[in-house]
Amino acid sequence: MLVNKVLRTSLRSGIRLQSSTAATNVKASSSGHASSPGFSFELTDQQKEFQQLARRFAREEIVPVAAAYDRSGEYPFPLIKKAWELGLINGHIPQEYGGMALSNFDTCLITEELSYGCTGVGTAMEANSLGQMPVILAGSDAQKRKYLGRMTEEPLMCAYCVTEPGAGSDVAGIKTRAVKMGDEYVINGQKMWITNGGKANWYFLLARTDPDPKCPASKAFTGFIVDADSPGIQIGRKEMNMGQRCSDTRGITFEDVRVPKENVLIAEGAGFKIAMGAFDNTRPPVAAGATGLAQRALEEATNYALERKTFGRVIAEHQAVSFLLAEMAMKVELARMAYQRAAWEVDQGRRNTYYASIAKAFAGDIANQVASDAVQIFGGNGFNSEYPVEKLMRDAKIYQIYEGTAQIQRLIIARELLGRFKK
Repeated sequence: MLVNKVLRTSLRSGIRLQSSTAATNVKASSSGHASSPGFSFELTDQQKEFQQLARRFAREEIVPVAAAYDRSGEYPFPLIKKAWELGLINGHIPQEYGGMALSNFDTCLITEELSYGCTGVGTAMEANSLGQMPVILAGSDAQKRKYLGRMTEEPLMCAYCVTEPGAGSDVAGIKTRAVKMGDEYVINGQKMWITNGGKANWYFLLARTDPDPKCPASKAFTGFIVDADSPGIQIGRKEMNMGQRCSDTRGITFEDVRVPKENVLIAEGAGFKIAMGAFDNTRPPVAAGATGLAQRALEEATNYALERKTFGRVIAEHQAVSFLLAEMAMKVELARMAYQRAAWEVDQGRRNTYYASIAKAFAGDIANQVASDAVQIFGGNGFNSEYPVEKLMRDAKIYQIYEGTAQIQRLIIARELLGRFKK
């Protein structure tokens, strides 16, 4: 293990201090004082410390076993447990509920490094943030203490239970119903492609509570916290996907599942806004994960190009290859800047929908492009599973699909852009 629990506690305390200091610096900067540091790309010492911790964990713990987990499809709980012990998971949870209250920017730095090691492992870990986010944003104090608190006491998982067989990007098409009966809601429906579906301790679930088909989505759906061991929940088989195979993805069926009214987030009809609001906070880390994969592909391709020889010299000296590497590097650097801007907007307390969608769309696209280019540089070896880049190419595809497809992101970006000009 890289560090012990004493260091974990020390890091947590330091991050809280760093976050407070950062907030003070932001205020000083906005006030226009001459002593303000102004715009800076420099990370704080604490951010560098956490980045290095995650980097070491990825390279020493994840990289050596990533291929084996990819082949077996086994859930990487040993890695998750170690990451939890180091404080590399659940960073968003507020301090009063046992968490570290990390900024979105800080958690993105960690996510990029972990995803460098394996995005299947990274997705399994980051799914906790997506499941927790509706509770962090909209939960009552009692809900947060009960459901977020337990995540800091032991390495538990949770899940964001929204997608259905017939409703992915079209969230308004959700068919799962919740009917109020006394002090409970009875839920019936089927969810699909739920990350951590078979490993979660609890779910954030979105269900229709207004049966009127003409009711707008902003009022028709309600968000619930559902304990995974509730009677009536049936967990489907683990899906064996093209990439990110160690991530647990399943369908979940709800048959007369009873949920107490105190597990409603905010109130009836508030669910859609809560579910969509969570994405503004979680799309920057998803973009960071895609960037981590792209960084790995770039490094693998560069190292290979400096070793492989053709026509009497290493292939990196051929302009065709060097220019391809240059294009890959440009894309990685710009994707990193995109997710950091989106995360920074969150930390300033501003609505970041525009930047979050730009980051998610761009990073997802370049992860696929850079991974594909890495395979090309490896040539025939790149097509072989004995080399790491074919896995990177398979793992990358989902970044153009989950948490809003590449096409949905462009719809959002266009809407936000045109809305600014119509005002």
